[in-house]
Amino acid sequence: MTSGFLTTHVLDTAKGLPAEGVEISLYHVSGDSRTKIATAVTNNDGRTDAPILPAEKFETGTYELIFFAGDYLKRTGQAGEEPLFLDQIPIRFGINDPDSHYHVPLLLSPFSYSTYRGS
Repeated sequence: MTSGFLTTHVLDTAKGLPAEGVEISLYHVSGDSRTKIATAVTNNDGRTDAPILPAEKFETGTYELIFFAGDYLKRTGQAGEEPLFLDQIPIRFGINDPDSHYHVPLLLSPFSYSTYRGS
């Protein structure tokens, strides 16, 4: 049994605050196909209430998080005109250690984003 797990959070770097209410979907990627395995929404701290991929479902492989940033940016008055510059933001990454905590956050502003492997 693995002891690893995956967490994420979203920070609104334009406002300097956690991004509340951002929908996030997690997919397992295999070749050209993706399988949706979880959906969560960020809380008032910009985090999901539980790991988006808990230890009991954790396995090595390639994954993709989709952050529905456009909905959040619209709701907070930061989106600008249609079409949105940023809408759905995919981050594809690999998990190769079944016993590690992987943390993949999104730092978001209306016209840019970044990520990193956190702890």
